[in-house]
Amino acid sequence: MSGGASALTHFGIGLAGVHLLHLRPVIASTTGFVASIAVSYLLQRMWVFRSSAGHVLAGSKFLVVTAVAFTINTTVLWLGTEVLSAPYPVVQPVALTLIPLINYVLNSRWTFS
Repeated sequence: MSGGASALTHFGIGLAGVHLLHLRPVIASTTGFVASIAVSYLLQRMWVFRSSAGHVLAGSKFLVVTAVAFTINTTVLWLGTEVLSAPYPVVQPVALTLIPLINYVLNSRWTFS
C-alpha cells in the first residue's frame, strides 16, 4: 500500500508534467519523485515498519536510500526516453518496478531497523 501510494504520486505527477505541462520526461519524473518522498517516508515510518527511530536519524538514512532510488529512476528514464526514444508511460513503470524492491530492502535492514 505504501509503495503503491508513493508510486501513484510519482507516476501521476510525472504524467501530468509530461502531458499537461509538456515537460521533458526526466524533469516531470523528477518532480513526481520529489513529491513521493514525503508520502513514502511517512507511510513507511508509521505503518510499514512501525518505527520508533527518531526523525533525524531515520530521516537522514531515508534520504540516503532515496538518493539511491533517485539515481536509479533518473538513469532508467534518461536511457529509456532520451537514448532509446521510448515513450514515458512505457519507461517509467520499469523504474517503478526496481525502486520499491531496492527501497524495501534498504529501509527494512538499515533505515527503520
